Amino acid sequence: MAQYIGTGRRKSSVARVRLLPGSGKFIVNKKDLEDYFAFDTLKVLAKSPLELTENLGKFDVYVNVNGGGFTGQAGAIRHGIARALLNVNPEYRESLKRAGYLTRDPRKKERKKYGLKKARKSPQFSKR
Repeated sequence: MAQYIGTGRRKSSVARVRLLPGSGKFIVNKKDLEDYFAFDTLKVLAKSPLELTENLGKFDVYVNVNGGGFTGQAGAIRHGIARALLNVNPEYRESLKRAGYLTRDPRKKERKKYGLKKARKSPQFSKR
């Protein structure tokens, strides 16, 4: 049986995605997708590459994701699924690329600078 693998990243999250031909199960960290993400927007975000390529019921999706928060993890899952779908059929590249699913979002948290409270927030100024 064929197995298609893709690695997705977003912020500090990393998702390892496996696609297996099947009935459409979506397992994230040994939980169902519906149980793992609390918000519907994140569920739609994670499934979007499958919807775009019309593969929503054709593959069982198994994901291991760690690091970051829920939004970063959903973005990493989307990126990983898109990369795995390229292994299924290279003709998907054009539509996935146009939708922006193959581009790794480079935005990360900026590092904290010394003398400041956060990356750019300065301490409150006191004249006296």
